[in-house]
Amino acid sequence: MLSPKEMLHKGVFGGTYFSELIDYKKFPDDWFQGIEKSFYCSEKYRVEVNFFKIKSGQSQKEWEEKGWIHKDDPRGWFEWYCKYYIGRRHEDDERQIKRWAAFCGPKGRWRNRIYSQINCCECSISSSHDVSRRIQQSLLHWSYVVNDADYKLWLKAKDKC
Repeated sequence: MLSPKEMLHKGVFGGTYFSELIDYKKFPDDWFQGIEKSFYCSEKYRVEVNFFKIKSGQSQKEWEEKGWIHKDDPRGWFEWYCKYYIGRRHEDDERQIKRWAAFCGPKGRWRNRIYSQINCCECSISSSHDVSRRIQQSLLHWSYVVNDADYKLWLKAKDKC
């Protein structure tokens, strides 16, 4: 839904994503133009950098313990996505795409969970900013933004309203 540049400019990962293991200089310069370095290369997690102003996600150690990390992308899905976005194709593509779908695809656990929490036929998604900000920040980590079109499809699929 969003490019890596758009994600970085919105505010993700508390600004710490490129502070260890990978060099942001290996990615297009324009991704980082117009934002402070603290938005992507902070040594300290900064809640105020995140779009929803909340801490969300797990630590690098937790990612590694759960086996989510491929040796070629030590910082996980977003690193894989950045490389995929600029054209790399890799043996891990299928697994990463399945992980994305399970998280926020049409049948994704967290996408469906946030829509079930909104669950208001007359509501506009623009008014959902304060509904489970932690889930919404996590969805943003996966390049997904809650939106009216997907919400209407969710309502229709659930036979609501």
